[in-house]
Amino acid sequence: MSTATDTTTTDAAANAAADGDASTETVRLVNGLSCDLPASSPLAKLLKSQRTWVGPDAKQRLAILRAAKSVAIVGASPKPQRSSYFVGTYLQQSSDYRLYFVNPMETEILGQPAYAKLADLPEVPDIVVVFRRGSDIPSVIDDVVAVGAKTIWVQLGIWNQEAAYAGEEQGLTVVMDRCIKVEHARFHGGLHLLGFDTGQITARKTLR
Repeated sequence: MSTATDTTTTDAAANAAADGDASTETVRLVNGLSCDLPASSPLAKLLKSQRTWVGPDAKQRLAILRAAKSVAIVGASPKPQRSSYFVGTYLQQSSDYRLYFVNPMETEILGQPAYAKLADLPEVPDIVVVFRRGSDIPSVIDDVVAVGAKTIWVQLGIWNQEAAYAGEEQGLTVVMDRCIKVEHARFHGGLHLLGFDTGQITARKTLR
């Protein structure tokens, strides 16, 4: 990453902190790396405007979630402060998915065995949820294709447009920069865990 880019990112973050703006957005640079920028910064808006890939729409995402029976989380963490832990907890408690955790550095996560790689799982997962850096997505796609999984779901804040196109060319359904917990909760009309507003008001019993 160039010195100019580092300076721009640092100055933008400092200005946002001074203004009390804690909202950040992860953007991908042309070298494949990603970084966090204040969402309101001109650079973040410019980089986001350059996105051309469009993934499945809301109805298609709902169909993906309803059809799935098993989910693997690549980059799962046993640390409660990590997003992957929060999402894993939600899926354990609020879905009927058979859930698998993939992390070569761990042996157990949320009371379940952790696997070193997708190929070690006892079945091919319907959805592979990814908590990795944007620059790591191409290698994860290779692993997903190798095991025969059909859908890769790249978590909110992670973006690799070229990898998304490449995954689709290999027959994958690609969801990117969306939180599977938030999507599952709002599609099923629920307020789960920290009370994320799903945008729906319903008296129906939450579907699993």
